[in-house]
Amino acid sequence: QATLMESGGGLVQAGDSLKLSCTVSGRTFTTYAMGWFRQAPGEERDFVAGISWRTDATYYADSVNGRFTISKDIAKDTVYLQMDSLKPEDTATYYCGLDTRNRHPYEYDYWGQGTQVIVSS
Repeated sequence: QATLMESGGGLVQAGDSLKLSCTVSGRTFTTYAMGWFRQAPGEERDFVAGISWRTDATYYADSVNGRFTISKDIAKDTVYLQMDSLKPEDTATYYCGLDTRNRHPYEYDYWGQGTQVIVSS
């Protein structure tokens, strides 16, 4: 069992930056990785970025590579997503995921409730 709580979303203008956070609580098993996905209205949930909890490996979708940076604080059980040079097409609800079965970077077992990011042009 685990609870994930995202924060940091908001309304920004194109070109601005935002930093999302996701903290895990109540975890009773090993974390292999954490990741971020996003879902725009009427769209499927898409992978954004992932980070291994045991190595320095990071993974990015092509659409955000070079603009977004995923990082972790293992002691705080928290993953971050620094989003720079935001574009209107980045508008979505962002979800963090927790991988407990070593299936990252694209498959996760637990999810947060999501935090909304809106980028105006």
